[in-house]
Amino acid sequence: MAGITDGKFCNKMAIYGFDILTVGGYNADQQSIKAGLKIIKRGRPEFDIAKNDLEQHITNEIKIIKNNNDYKGLVSVNLRASTPDPIINISNIPELDIIEINAHCRQQELVQAGCGQALLKNPELLKDFTSKVVENCDKKVSVKMRANVPGVDNVMVAKAINDAGADFIHVDAMKPGFDCADYGVIESIRKNVDVFIIGNNSIKDLMSARNMLSAGANGFSIARAAINGTLPFDLSMV
Repeated sequence: MAGITDGKFCNKMAIYGFDILTVGGYNADQQSIKAGLKIIKRGRPEFDIAKNDLEQHITNEIKIIKNNNDYKGLVSVNLRASTPDPIINISNIPELDIIEINAHCRQQELVQAGCGQALLKNPELLKDFTSKVVENCDKKVSVKMRANVPGVDNVMVAKAINDAGADFIHVDAMKPGFDCADYGVIESIRKNVDVFIIGNNSIKDLMSARNMLSAGANGFSIARAAINGTLPFDLSMV
């Protein structure tokens, strides 16, 4: 959650038993940073970090989490950029465990800058983008994609990410007009890829978490349901 999910926020989640905590999304190149400033001006939360300061900022946020004795899991960072190089550079942070390519954000300013879900429009480009990150960093690589974007083939995008060698596909299974995830999207992606699937969207209770796993996800992520710094259900019961 851009502008929200930093080290301090993640520390509130440390006691709940998550395997991964994610900071970001951060804007990692000048195009995405300029887009982020426009988003801030219209009142949406956003991280405003200068490009030259970003690596140190992320390092500090990760240390906040890893210095918390209540948390023994991994730390991921979600990054938005129009080219792979800024993401590869951030992946060199020693304390970082997982680098996540953002092919997800739908804010128009970011899409126009060639970031976020703009990458979904060209699966071959996304494959090349992801391959370059995979080949040039020594961290696990995740790609977060948004499902059901008009004109985008969900399965084709997932196959591109899978074929690029990513370790995780993080799927926002958004179902337009509904307050639940599109579990059918998860099922169709599961049939076509071997990679670990993290299911996202409307995970707010035990039933929604179990439904996501039953649809074929290997794990699930929680965002808005935890926005107040607490978790509304017991993860150990899933």
